[in-house]
Amino acid sequence: MKSNLTLLFTLFAVTGLAQTVKQDSTKKLEDITVKGYYNQQSLLRSVSAVSLIDSSLIQNQQNSSLVSTLNATPGVRMEERSPGSYRLSLRGSLLRSPFGIRNVKIYIDDFPLTDAGGNTYLNALDIAAVGTIEVYKGPEASIFGANTGGALLISPPNLSHNEINVSASTGSYGLFHQTADIKRQFKNYSFSFTEGYQKSDGYRQNSAMERKYFQTFHQWNYSAAGSLKAFVLYSDLDYSTPGGLTATQLDQDPKLARPATPTIPGAISQQAAIYNKTVFGGLSNSYQFNAHLKHVIALFTTYTDFKNPFITNYEKRYESTLGLRTFLDYNQAKEDFKFNAQIGLEGSATKSQIKNFNNNAGEAAAMQASDRLKASQDFAYLRLNFDITNKFLIELASSLNFYKYNYESFFPVVIASKQRKFDAQFMPKAAVSYLITSDFSARASVSKGYSPPTIAEVRSSDNMINNDLQAELGWNYELGLRYKSKNNRFYANGSIFSYHLKDAIVRRLNQNDAEYFINAGGTKQQGIELETTIWIVRNDASFLKGLQLRSNYTFSHFRFENFLSGTTAFSGNKLTGVPESILVNSLAFDFPKTFYLFIQHNYTSSIPLNDANTVFARRYHLVEGKLGIRNLRVSKTHLDLFAGVNNLFNVNYSLGNDLNAANGRYFNPAAGINFYTGLSVKL
Repeated sequence: MKSNLTLLFTLFAVTGLAQTVKQDSTKKLEDITVKGYYNQQSLLRSVSAVSLIDSSLIQNQQNSSLVSTLNATPGVRMEERSPGSYRLSLRGSLLRSPFGIRNVKIYIDDFPLTDAGGNTYLNALDIAAVGTIEVYKGPEASIFGANTGGALLISPPNLSHNEINVSASTGSYGLFHQTADIKRQFKNYSFSFTEGYQKSDGYRQNSAMERKYFQTFHQWNYSAAGSLKAFVLYSDLDYSTPGGLTATQLDQDPKLARPATPTIPGAISQQAAIYNKTVFGGLSNSYQFNAHLKHVIALFTTYTDFKNPFITNYEKRYESTLGLRTFLDYNQAKEDFKFNAQIGLEGSATKSQIKNFNNNAGEAAAMQASDRLKASQDFAYLRLNFDITNKFLIELASSLNFYKYNYESFFPVVIASKQRKFDAQFMPKAAVSYLITSDFSARASVSKGYSPPTIAEVRSSDNMINNDLQAELGWNYELGLRYKSKNNRFYANGSIFSYHLKDAIVRRLNQNDAEYFINAGGTKQQGIELETTIWIVRNDASFLKGLQLRSNYTFSHFRFENFLSGTTAFSGNKLTGVPESILVNSLAFDFPKTFYLFIQHNYTSSIPLNDANTVFARRYHLVEGKLGIRNLRVSKTHLDLFAGVNNLFNVNYSLGNDLNAANGRYFNPAAGINFYTGLSVKL
């Protein structure tokens, strides 16, 4: 750990390179700001560990997945075990997520996508629904409620201009992705309609996916002070799940789906898959009472029809969520002092009806279990910001979190409705940033994270209600530095943190291959995150109009503490599923006539696959590239032609391993070298 600490400070030594780059002959680039849920501020001065993924970064990657884009962000690991099967962690482990996304709070515009039970169906979104993403790493429970991982704030594409977009791409393994959207702006009203369709046959047996997607967004500025927004999405997602392989099966044929054993059928015969139909709606109103005071209120609801034929059972789940978020925002500004305060609350409730049946070759047969659960998650928060002499920024924030769930069972044993209520948790955060010079800032923060067990952990695939699970919580201590050159051609950001988590929740499998969860004592998570962006060339040469280098590094020294499973002690072991080092470098070339070339290299170190650290996934190097021409004008039509390649050197690796898997079925091999090409038309 100590030897790596020097990297944080070495990063800023390269600032000299930025000063040797020739100055722009045109205007300076605009300063980068982050929204931070109605608390916009310069990224340079932000007190949080935040990274911004803008539309240009998304456009450089393959337009059918966010995996490579998010994995290029320090502190973020996104996995896709098969097409459509996402997992996501921010500065943490995927021990809580055999599939799906838990312990990360995700918002789209004003509305929480994460339900009260702690689950988020990020794979329901088409990439066309995403404009920008702000990634907040570490505990942000002070304003985003219960989580120990962090938060994603997704903004839809900009509505500030009129246009029609149609795109289509095709690629290896039956990939096809098509989108269409229309944006219109009138005097006080703007709207967008977005449609998407994506399918893939998958690299492995039983790994096909198909998604139909629709989204509409409306904004009406009904007065100089008031604005009303409406957001609706519908997603119909199906994807097959091939299951994990043993090391022997992986060597035999990585395209295999999980084969049958003498006692358990295989993934193909059981038609293992996920069927998810989700509709989400939100309505928000923002009203500016005067120059100092604003009120925002957002109502949101969702309904999900979820079916999962699995190896050992067939689950049917029906979920409905209703929630509200509201706050008052107060601003006061003087020449050398600015003050901002937000006080608000967010509350939501999710009802889940869960039924499990025997799986008879993809058909639900005899019932195994039937339960109903209702999770309620509420929090009130207060955030204060003090900006002194435009240099010293102080944030004091806290939230009071309430969580409970009700449950009742109907089969095989009838259990009358009962409630489990967790103690209210106070989640404070104190953070400061100081502008040492106009281009160089330092920040420090201390914050507490809190995450109760999700409904998927309380009532997991062993069909039991687990009332023994405790919430995990801990304190995070962090230091950071940011630098940008005066012409914004160079940007560097470094963070170092230490996070001690108690009662960490981890996954276990019983002898019937059904999962359940336990508290693992604790974890000690120390890490370094570094990111740099350098415009080596910018509008200076006739042959090469632009050349941008991005380099991001994540070092994760994550260890178990006080973890005893049965009679086995895992204290001091590496945290399961977490690579110690990830280094991502990319080059973006802009040529005349709007030609471009993007190349990215991702190095990921070995990954422990079980708590005992006896099995590791090998380290790997991934190289991908994209070549195209943007904004090719034909009359009033703009064309974007592109072609790309993933896994250029045909590396054998898994992009999503099954952790602590039974009988050694750890591996979900990813595709070898594969290609794609496409066309986008803008009117």
